[in-house]
Amino acid sequence: MTPLFLKILGMNWLLVLVTAVLLTIGVYSIHEATAYFENSVLNSKWYDQIKWICIGIIFFFGATLIDYNWIKWGALPAYITSIILLLSTNTELSGAESWITIAGLTFQPSQLAIISGILFLAVIFGELPNKFPIFNKSYIKILIAAPIAALPCLIILLEPDFGSSMAWIVIFMTSLLIGKVLFRYIIVIIQFGLIVLPILYFFGLKNYQKERIETWLNMLNERPVDEQGAAWVPKHNMIAIGSAGYLGKSKNNDSVTNTIYNDNTINNNSNLVTEMGFVPPNVAINDFIFVTIAERHGFRGSAILLLLFLSLLLILIYMCYSAKDMTGRMIIAGFIGLLFFHVFMNVGMCVLLVPITGLPLPFISYGGTFILMMLFMLGLCQSVWVHRNQKN
Repeated sequence: MTPLFLKILGMNWLLVLVTAVLLTIGVYSIHEATAYFENSVLNSKWYDQIKWICIGIIFFFGATLIDYNWIKWGALPAYITSIILLLSTNTELSGAESWITIAGLTFQPSQLAIISGILFLAVIFGELPNKFPIFNKSYIKILIAAPIAALPCLIILLEPDFGSSMAWIVIFMTSLLIGKVLFRYIIVIIQFGLIVLPILYFFGLKNYQKERIETWLNMLNERPVDEQGAAWVPKHNMIAIGSAGYLGKSKNNDSVTNTIYNDNTINNNSNLVTEMGFVPPNVAINDFIFVTIAERHGFRGSAILLLLFLSLLLILIYMCYSAKDMTGRMIIAGFIGLLFFHVFMNVGMCVLLVPITGLPLPFISYGGTFILMMLFMLGLCQSVWVHRNQKN
């Protein structure tokens, strides 16, 4: 058998299966959330998602079959390119100028920056200590890794994109934890972060970001909130999820009509909160896709979705443990941190566990750049697994 065929056979096919199920659920959920529209831009988003997935599959298999050691020379140029792109954003969407439009194609460079940052940190923690013994010292690792994470984090925060900037904190802390930095240094960094947190809140956040946090705290403590303003979306998210029951509203034949509406018209004959317009349609397929799933399929559907994510994380943890070197381990660990952070924050903001941050749900939410980057990183994790027995 050829080496290429052996690599294909050696893939972790359980990971492929779980990912395929998640992608299928995502496309189906996007279709459900927009099926009652006709002649609307949103009506074809599920088909666009399939096209992005097909492109992402090419990224996935390309990253899987090529030895991941290419990042030793490719991580730094990718990181520098991503910083340049972050400084070149020219399109504002959802209140943040965090997008670039080139020849009619719009993409979000912060996703590329996060992925390149994971790879660059993997090289620093995995390769430099082998060549230069001084990089085995914990404080040297911190002094190098901190500015690498801080620079794009600050640029993204100024766009402003608070959710994506927080992802850098998770990636940085995951790198320290897996990169054999002494635990006492990590404790000091956490304490320093808690000291800086109030300063960041009062001087680093925009007024609408502070309003989101204050609204979240007030709703948790059952205090009065502006239900026609900042509390509108979180309130109706909770209504949609809380009223779904065990099986969800899609199981009730009297709750969902087959009426099709033109140009984003509100469906007044439906008992679905997401169809009555209380959850904006453009975010019902993206940031609040979990609300769409939970309302239609209830606790059972939500639990199955979360179990799939748990299975994916456990498979990745096992693959991380099986990596042949620190570089591969750092790649998978960085992706695990990113994946867990996105799932926790997305589901958490839908059930009022955390403030609204606008982070998509991996493999489920609509979004071209995000799907491509997630499948690419998943392919790199597969590459670490496929080449785990190969000698350097």
